[in-house]
Amino acid sequence: MASDPVRLTHEASIQNYSQMEEPLDSHGFAASKLWNVARWTCDRIWSETGEIPGEDALKAYLKNHERYGDLHSQSSQRVLEELAEAFAGWYAKRQNGDDRANPPGYRKHGDDHPRSTVTWKNKGFKLDTENNRVRLSKGRNHKEYPSEPDYILCEYNLPPEINLSKDTLQQVRAVYKHGEWRLQFVCKYEITVDETGEQTAGVDLGIVNFAAVSYSSGDTELYPGHALKEDEYYFLRHIAKCNDPQSNKATRLHEKRSERRSHYIHAATNGIIHTCLENDVGELFVGSVRGIRDAEDEDGNKIAVSWGSHGNLDLYSWPFDLVVTVLKYKGALNGIRVTEVDERDTSKTCCSCGHRDDSQRVERGLYVCEECFVVAQSDVGGAENIRLKGVGEFESTSESTSVDVDRSNGCLAQPVVNLFRRGEHVPSCGQGTLVQQTSIAKP
Repeated sequence: MASDPVRLTHEASIQNYSQMEEPLDSHGFAASKLWNVARWTCDRIWSETGEIPGEDALKAYLKNHERYGDLHSQSSQRVLEELAEAFAGWYAKRQNGDDRANPPGYRKHGDDHPRSTVTWKNKGFKLDTENNRVRLSKGRNHKEYPSEPDYILCEYNLPPEINLSKDTLQQVRAVYKHGEWRLQFVCKYEITVDETGEQTAGVDLGIVNFAAVSYSSGDTELYPGHALKEDEYYFLRHIAKCNDPQSNKATRLHEKRSERRSHYIHAATNGIIHTCLENDVGELFVGSVRGIRDAEDEDGNKIAVSWGSHGNLDLYSWPFDLVVTVLKYKGALNGIRVTEVDERDTSKTCCSCGHRDDSQRVERGLYVCEECFVVAQSDVGGAENIRLKGVGEFESTSESTSVDVDRSNGCLAQPVVNLFRRGEHVPSCGQGTLVQQTSIAKP
C-alpha cells in the first residue's frame, strides 16, 4: 500500500452568472492587457540586450505598473509566468529545428482585448463549501467605491460526487469557454494505492501507435494513434490559415482540438486501465518519456533530436507527459500503481531471448530476432521489455544466446487492436469509442 499525489481539475458552472459576468469580464480583459504590456516589455528588453527576460525579471519590471494592479498580485504573477513559459516553449522549439514556431503574440481581437483566463492562487480565494461559494479577490484598481466588496462572490455548481476541500484546493481559474465563464478548481489529492492485483503490465507510448500494452498473462494490445494524428494535422492546418491567431475562429479551432485530444486520451487510457483490471494487474510499468526529445553526441552531450519538419511536428506536439499523468491518476483510483521505467534498449532487444541488435527491427512494426527467430510487432515487443524491466527480469546483450526451447510468436505478433471509432451523431465534438478489431487466443 502506497500514497501517490494526484492533481485533478474540476470544472463548474456559475449559478449567479448574471451578477458575476461583468466583474469576471473586467478581470479577463485586465489579464489580456497585462499580457500585452509584458509582451511589449519583452520586445524592448530583447532589442536592447538580445535576451528574453524570464518570469522573475518580468515581475521585477512590472510590479509597480498600473496594469499589474488590475488583478490580485498572485493572479498578475501567473499571467507573467504564462508569458515566460510561452517564450521558453517557443525558444525550445526553435533550438530543436522547428522553423515554423512563432513567438507568443499580443492578445487582441480587432481593437478589443479578448477575455483571458484568470488564475487565483491560495491567497487570492476563500472557499465556502457549505454554501458552494468561492470568494475571488479583486485587483485593487477594480474597486471603485470604498463600500464596494473587494471580492467576486461566485456560487458554483459541481457534480454531487465531487467534494471540494480547503486542504486539497490549490488554484481557482476563471475560463471563458463557448461564450460564458466557467470555474476550474485545481486540486491535489493524496490517493492511497492498494495494490490488490498480482499481475503486471508494460506500456510503450508512441506516435504511430498511441500505446502498446503487454500483460504478464500473455495478452497484448495495440491502440493505433491514427485518429489523433488526423485531428492534429487537420486543426493545425486550419489554424495556420487564420489571418488572426486570436480571432474567434482560431479560438474555436483551438478549443475543438483540445476537446478531441482530451477525449481520445481519456478513451484510450480508460481502455488500458479497464483491461488491466480484467487481467488482475497490480502494477503498470510505463516507458519514461523524460528526455524523449533529446539525444547524446559522441562526447555524451545532450543534443536536440530532429526528425525533419514533419517528424518534429509530431514529436514536439505529442502529449506524452499528459498521457503518463492521466494513467497515473486513473491507475491510483483503481488500485493500480503506475511506475515509469527507463526505455533504453527496449526497442532494440528481443523480449524472448534478450539478444540486442539494431538490425533486428526489420521495418516499421516488424521485429525479427536473428537468434531465436521470434517474430513480434515491434511496439508490443518494446512494451514487454518495459514490463520485464519493471519486474527486474530484463536482460539485453549483443552476444549470441543459445535457445533450447520452442518459441511461440502468438500474441507478440498478432496483438488485439483497439480502433478509435468516432460517433456519427456528434462528430464536431470528436466523441467516439474504442472498438476491438482483432482478437486471438492465447498461445
